Amino acid sequence: MKMAPVEQLFTLFNETALVLQEELSCTYLEALAETGENLFNGSVLQNEVSEITFKRLEKQYKEINLDNFTKEEIRKAYQLVILKGMKENVQPNHQMTPDSVGMLISYLVDKFMKQSSFRLLDPAIGTGNLLTTVLNQLQKNVQSIGIDIDDLLIKLAYINANLQEHPIELFNQDSLEPLFIDPVDAVIADLPVGFYPNDVRASDYQLKADKGHSYAHHLFIEQSVRHTKHGGYLFFIIPNGLFESDQAQQLREFFKEEIIIQGVLQLPLSMFNNKNAAKSILVLQKKGEGIAAPKQALLVNLPNLSNAVEMDNILKKVEKWFQDNKR
Repeated sequence: MKMAPVEQLFTLFNETALVLQEELSCTYLEALAETGENLFNGSVLQNEVSEITFKRLEKQYKEINLDNFTKEEIRKAYQLVILKGMKENVQPNHQMTPDSVGMLISYLVDKFMKQSSFRLLDPAIGTGNLLTTVLNQLQKNVQSIGIDIDDLLIKLAYINANLQEHPIELFNQDSLEPLFIDPVDAVIADLPVGFYPNDVRASDYQLKADKGHSYAHHLFIEQSVRHTKHGGYLFFIIPNGLFESDQAQQLREFFKEEIIIQGVLQLPLSMFNNKNAAKSILVLQKKGEGIAAPKQALLVNLPNLSNAVEMDNILKKVEKWFQDNKR
């Protein structure tokens, strides 16, 4: 029986990564980055593997031609093997954005960004899954930039971008350090939630805590706004309790000065293990000359995303909101 394309690619990634993990005595995710690099280059780049392994890998890579797969098939297969690797070596901040949420963000970016070409930043790119999901859905010319402090994640993002042929500019650094990038038209981010340990760096931000550590997700919002053009849009995945924390007052004041809330879409609670982990999509616009707030913000409680009928009704309401508020 012929395997489906995603399954075919998953099998190749997985089997070759396991071989390299053994040969190179490294983690599964490191081996996955190595095998992705090999597949992209069409050759085995690791000199230290044995001749038998070299020949075996070469044979497996030759059996797959990436041109026969769509970008989405490559992204999905790569995402699945990364998820497998993350299960073996779980780090709390390395949660991948679910596909259904990535599709929603893509839809919103497409609706708000009217221009046919623009610059897009993901300051917490991780393995590049959210950004490439968005790029694969947009029929637009998008110049994209991704930043992450974790060198393994940024390497996986780099391989991800190469395999899908997305020219993403990547920076391996702390996103809250100074960024040497030109202002962008839009930002997407699944915000890293928690405390930021560098109090010295945090002191450069308006949203720093009065005492103790500042919230990283607050600083990420401020940093993103700083690097967005006036009138540009920001699409964040946020914890539902964003405006209820002990540092929420500063956030409200910052919003009042700098941005317009365009919408909040609350994700279904069924997506999360408990309601404290629940999240929403927050859509912001940076203030600027001639930028008016919508008559009313788009406020949506999303149903279970697999419920096609309810989702269809919600999307009709969203379309109506765009007709009424976005001439």
